[in-house]
Amino acid sequence: MHSFRPDRARVAHEVGATVRLALPLVLAQLAAVGTNVVDAVLSGHFSAHVLGAVAVGTSVWSLAIVSGIGTMMSVPPSVAQLDGAGRRHEVGAVFRQALWLALGLGLLLWFGVRHAAPLVDLIGVTPTLRHDVDQFLLAISWGAPALTCYFALRGLSEGLSMTRPSMFFSLGGLAVLAPLGYVFMFGKLGLPPQGARGCGIATAIVLWLEMLGFATYVLCHRNYRGLGLLDRFEWPHLRRIGGLLHIGLPMAVTLLAEAGLFVATALLIGSMGEDIVASHQVAINVASLFFMIPLGLAMAITVRVGNAVGRGDARGVRYAGFCGIGLTLATQLLSAGVMLGLPHLIAGLYTRNDTVIALASQLLVLAGLFQFSDGIQVASNGALRGLKDTRVPMAITLFAYWGVGMPVGWWLAFRHGHGARGMWMGLIAGLSVAAVLLFVRFWRSAWKERWRSPPAADMIAPLPDVQPDHLEDYRA
Repeated sequence: MHSFRPDRARVAHEVGATVRLALPLVLAQLAAVGTNVVDAVLSGHFSAHVLGAVAVGTSVWSLAIVSGIGTMMSVPPSVAQLDGAGRRHEVGAVFRQALWLALGLGLLLWFGVRHAAPLVDLIGVTPTLRHDVDQFLLAISWGAPALTCYFALRGLSEGLSMTRPSMFFSLGGLAVLAPLGYVFMFGKLGLPPQGARGCGIATAIVLWLEMLGFATYVLCHRNYRGLGLLDRFEWPHLRRIGGLLHIGLPMAVTLLAEAGLFVATALLIGSMGEDIVASHQVAINVASLFFMIPLGLAMAITVRVGNAVGRGDARGVRYAGFCGIGLTLATQLLSAGVMLGLPHLIAGLYTRNDTVIALASQLLVLAGLFQFSDGIQVASNGALRGLKDTRVPMAITLFAYWGVGMPVGWWLAFRHGHGARGMWMGLIAGLSVAAVLLFVRFWRSAWKERWRSPPAADMIAPLPDVQPDHLEDYRA
């Protein structure tokens, strides 16, 4: 076992750099969650029927989102490693191929969402909702190419350690969605009321506005000059796109495996009664909101580790990874304290039903218990992404979630009569196994010292033990 005796000054530097990168990303992720809240509030005020249709449609659309985001998550570590190696002149070529990948993936998701009838049938949607679900999906599908291109732009910016634009455009999109959704759903400014279809139209328009705004910013702002992003036209380069897919597809599968675990848990709990379903919805909503903090930190850890890999700095990889994981644990301590200490108060913010409050409080306690394993697994996965190590983590998460979490949850819930609590205990088991295996994977990788000078890095002067702040650490 290797020992790791950190230098306090370098730890302080690494923690500070990670926090500066992560804060805008956390806010950007919260804004993304906020779009679902806006859609739900507007739909609920329109009618219960539209709320149900949008809820089902959003479940299908979320699979497209996860697939697109996961695949395009290959861009930040690729850019970060080039940036760390001082090879910014090569970023433009990677970005141009990432745009081709985003466009192709966006068109594929557009087609898939428009032909999602088998999946809707599998969910078991009531016939009365089917028409509006289809209308919602047909409308929102037009936003798929914008979504994937937006994440190509976001991956470029975040890979260069510039994370504020992600925050600004995510929050801007959220601010535009509410009035736009109101206009299209309720029929204002001379438009007819369109209900669920109007919700899909508004969301698609906002996705295009976010993408076009981000593209304009990248092309015009001085921080991106010299990268040669669109200096020349390039046709798709299959080998380079294949390299991005080699990293991105396992991440997409990983995210789908995790999302699928929670969706399957919700479906199984759906057979246990309305009060139990409501309590699960309250608890999972709270846990999802708190999860945005370690998720934002994990994205920052990916960039910091990627920068160190690009420099050929094995010691820097360990500082970036372990400091990031430690910082994530600190934030999870706060999250766990809130859930364990105030479960009834939190549940009471969602409902006045005493039965639901009591059941949700039990689940919130369990949610508090898995905060630590959830934080370790997402942070370790972020560090591994910085190493472009995605295939083994994919296998680990598939085993942990579906080989451990789901069977244990089902066994406790239906064989031992623990109900929803049993399913949540399964979540704890799956996340804990993932946390241990992913952390061990990063620990072993961090001590292999595989990150020697990349092809063009021999011209970079040796870096001191404590790095000065990266020039792009927090530029807007």
